[in-house]
Amino acid sequence: MYIFASMISKSKYLISLFAALFLLLLGIQVYFMYKTSQVKKKEIYSDVHNRIDGYIDNLESIGGASNLGDEKARKVFADYSNKKISKKEFLHYFEENRKRTRDQISDYIDRRFAKEGYKVAIRTQYLSIVSDPKNLNLIDQPVTLFETRNKITKAGISNTGKWETSSTSKSDKSDQPERNDSFFVKSQTDFEILNINSAVFQDLTLLILCCIAILLSVLILYIFTIKNLIIQQKQVEVLHTVVDNISHEFKTPIATLKIASKTLKKECTPEILPLIDRQILRLEDLILQLHPEDFDEKNSTILPENWDFFIHDLAFTYENTDFVLNNSVSKELPYDRKLMETVIKNLCENSVKYGASKIKIDIKTIHNNLEIIVADNGNGMEQNELKNIFEKFYRIQSNNIHNSKGLGLGLFFVKKIIEKYNGKTEITSEVNVGTTFKISIPYED
Repeated sequence: MYIFASMISKSKYLISLFAALFLLLLGIQVYFMYKTSQVKKKEIYSDVHNRIDGYIDNLESIGGASNLGDEKARKVFADYSNKKISKKEFLHYFEENRKRTRDQISDYIDRRFAKEGYKVAIRTQYLSIVSDPKNLNLIDQPVTLFETRNKITKAGISNTGKWETSSTSKSDKSDQPERNDSFFVKSQTDFEILNINSAVFQDLTLLILCCIAILLSVLILYIFTIKNLIIQQKQVEVLHTVVDNISHEFKTPIATLKIASKTLKKECTPEILPLIDRQILRLEDLILQLHPEDFDEKNSTILPENWDFFIHDLAFTYENTDFVLNNSVSKELPYDRKLMETVIKNLCENSVKYGASKIKIDIKTIHNNLEIIVADNGNGMEQNELKNIFEKFYRIQSNNIHNSKGLGLGLFFVKKIIEKYNGKTEITSEVNVGTTFKISIPYED
């Protein structure tokens, strides 16, 4: 029992350890995939940036757009700085430039990355335009100069630049010399790949499938191991139950044979030899539990006189206890003889164990039901004990001390046998008065 309990405890520990290691492996795989995807994103952004950086710097030659080197742009800066045009006209210039170049830039970018399937968004903004020597910023918020049809939502990479441009303008008054206007410009170009996640997933598909395959293989191996472990535990439990049953059942025939041997030394009575034969047969039946393939079908029914033999053997073994049998069964019944003997003897021995000096056994058939009533005048039980007495290894305790010898298996086997035949068990008990077991088992003629 202790070995089996230790085995179960160890198995639970191993299962928990295996589950923890699997979760750790899962976490490592997820972290590895996350870091790999981040590196892949940087590689894709770096490739996109290198391939379009030169294009952004040469928009005029490629797309016909104006850049800071264009005289028209410098003139717009100077006119606005000298208040020759309004702010609305100043901003309108940028808006028109953005509309005029949008399709050209977008078509170029789409063709550039059609093979890879990237949806690239680009936006160039002026962050500040400061005139010199007035040190006045011409814009109070970023102004977009170029933008693709795909809009920037969150820039993946940004380039910033600073430079100076100058413009020479004539005064409206003829007596004043030409004026040289200088401007310090700060710009920023943002890049974003709108479908970066799907692009990364596509590039890492093989790696992801390999990781999933590894995790599934470990998980399947884990489940297979657990199933085998459960099957082995059930097999060990069945074997353990059989061994417990045999060790428990061996006690009665051995004790009876000892008493019979002592009696033979004194005198030989006609009842002794049949009793010895029955005990030998019972021992053989116990051995058959270890070798069920040798089971003899002749033991599959019980004769009316077998009930008398059961009680006779008990009376011989426990000579200080008064056994009163009322057997009204008159026909052969379709129950296993050795199982019925186990039921009768375990109930009666339980009564003897707990102080009974007189045990009354009533056995009868009523409407295709076998009814067995075992009543004793023993110590009885508290009501809170009744729900537990059929549990395996359970024994009634007094002041937390077991007063009777045994493994707590007798009534457990009675319950299992009754359940095998779809029967019912009722129990009533009163302390210092006694206990009554009533069993009803159905059968078919």
